[in-house]
Amino acid sequence: MPVDHTISVVTNGVRALEALADPTRRAIFEALPQAPRAVGDLAAAVGVSSSAVSQHLRVLRAARLVMMRPDGNRRLYFLDPRGLGDARDYLEQFWPSALAAYAAALESAEGAG
Repeated sequence: MPVDHTISVVTNGVRALEALADPTRRAIFEALPQAPRAVGDLAAAVGVSSSAVSQHLRVLRAARLVMMRPDGNRRLYFLDPRGLGDARDYLEQFWPSALAAYAAALESAEGAG
């Protein structure tokens, strides 16, 4: 049976948004665009323990928002564009109706004024 790509994108997009709903995970995510970082660096930047950062990174990895690569005895984390694409694709499905509602509101405001 073929896999419906739309369902996969919606599921992954929702998973990415749910992962970023947590303020600590969002702070970790926002600390990564400049360069790959180790857990200790992220812990210092975000102000939580390395153990907490590791737990949040597991969630971010499951949501395909972060990837890891070994670097000697450290693991470096960096952004994964797949999760961002999934979140964007999920949100874009609502764009046409949002634009239509905005246009209707403008027309209504112009008619009242």
